[in-house]
Amino acid sequence: MESKKVMIEEEEEMWRKEIVTSVMRIVSTRLPQRDLISLLLVSPWLYRTLVSYPSLWLNIDLRERTNAGDRLLAALSLPRYGQVKHINLEFSQGVEDSHLQLVKSQCHDALSSLECLNLNGCQKISDSGIEAITSICPKLKAISIYWNVRVTDDCIRHLVKNCRNIIDLNLSGCKSITDKGLQLVAEGYQDLVSLNITRCVKVTDDGLLHVLHKCSSLQTLNLYALSGFTDKAYKKISLLADLRFLDLCGAQNLSDEGLGDIAKCNKIESLNLTWCVRITDAGVITIANSCTSLEFLSLFGIVGVTDKCLEALSQTCSATLTTLDVNGCIGIKRRSREELLQMFPRLTCFKVHS
Repeated sequence: MESKKVMIEEEEEMWRKEIVTSVMRIVSTRLPQRDLISLLLVSPWLYRTLVSYPSLWLNIDLRERTNAGDRLLAALSLPRYGQVKHINLEFSQGVEDSHLQLVKSQCHDALSSLECLNLNGCQKISDSGIEAITSICPKLKAISIYWNVRVTDDCIRHLVKNCRNIIDLNLSGCKSITDKGLQLVAEGYQDLVSLNITRCVKVTDDGLLHVLHKCSSLQTLNLYALSGFTDKAYKKISLLADLRFLDLCGAQNLSDEGLGDIAKCNKIESLNLTWCVRITDAGVITIANSCTSLEFLSLFGIVGVTDKCLEALSQTCSATLTTLDVNGCIGIKRRSREELLQMFPRLTCFKVHS
């Protein structure tokens, strides 16, 4: 009996160590970080088990949290975050330049593996904070600084100096960035894959041209709400042979001729031409004939297009187009769902001006 009891206990111990541990490892990878941290408090055994898996502690997610600066410092002081790759501070509160400077001085080695940093909406961070945090992130590949009016071209200067491997850069809403900042981007990040300069209103054709001439690997380019560019710059978008996503919403100076050059980017899958008011059927037809992999196309608010361009799109993009927004295009007649599906069998979103 005693030997049988020992055997049962050994089997239970093996089950606990192997089966339960394996299950916990699988389940834990699917939990939100807050729930994962809560699990650490369940038992010493579970704590040791979870902490022993480095892959569970590659992310620090403080999105929309209060006292985020202090929380970040506390997290980075823990050994389990020694190989963190992603930090999300998007719209968090209580994170300032001083916190990022303390990260640099107190947790210098903790960010040596960091690849992605999200500072969206962290409006108390300025150039000095960016300088501090990027100086200890040599492997950083993606950084997002959306909606920050305090950062200037000096921010870009620090970034280019400290982080040589950036391929994804979001400067949306950074209204103090100028052509000089874009020139620094172009010179420092010629392997850039994604760039968002939405509402960077101080950037002109010259700044954009720097990027278009040197960052030929771009696949995503967001120029939303930038009405100051002209065909001088738009035509050079044609240099981006691998471009997949292009947002030109509000490009009031874009002409059919400029759009014709953009059509040379024949790998485009998503194209936003909302409020590109100078565009007519001629420009859209050129896109239809060249960009036959289109999945998303918005012509919202363009009164110069008619059914003629819609027919051209149905002949070349019917196998791929899933979203077509023609709201406000008064030259395009209303059609029934059945008629639309005959033209675009894969269509799931089609808005018509009423």
